Amino acid sequence: MSSPFTGGGARPSLSDAFDQLRSAVEQRLSPRDGRGGDVRAAILTVLAEKPATGGEIITEAGVRSGGSWKPSAGEVYPTLQLLVDEGALTSKVVGGRKTYSLTEEGQAEADAAAGSAAGQTPGRHELFGPLPKAGMELAQAAAQVQRSGTLEQQKQAATLLDEVRRKLYAILAQD
Repeated sequence: MSSPFTGGGARPSLSDAFDQLRSAVEQRLSPRDGRGGDVRAAILTVLAEKPATGGEIITEAGVRSGGSWKPSAGEVYPTLQLLVDEGALTSKVVGGRKTYSLTEEGQAEADAAAGSAAGQTPGRHELFGPLPKAGMELAQAAAQVQRSGTLEQQKQAATLLDEVRRKLYAILAQD
């Protein structure tokens, strides 16, 4: 039977399928298009609440994405500098650590981004929505059943996942 995960041939294991799902989710949450769009949004979202260091921003982005995405220092620090250069952020050394804060322009950009996202269907690049986190948690649970469960438990899990998949598509089919 052909498989969307392998391009044909044998079916992958449940664990392989969920590893590929996890990878796809991570790629969608952190596109590598060179623009730093999601990194920028993450920085503005975190700093809209309180000033933070680059390391705190990286950690908070990981927490808010449910562990599915953690931007690298190589993504965050250049974007922080760009935002400072654009006038959206200021930085100052506090306790020996560089701390970033939003300027009025940065706050306006953060507010505009939050306002445009409010009430809309989540986009494919939404950083901190509940669906990516729930999907990752489901994938982790299914992988655990694959690793530790009996054959009967694995069959039950596969049947349940099939049912969930059908229900998710039914949500999209609603008017």
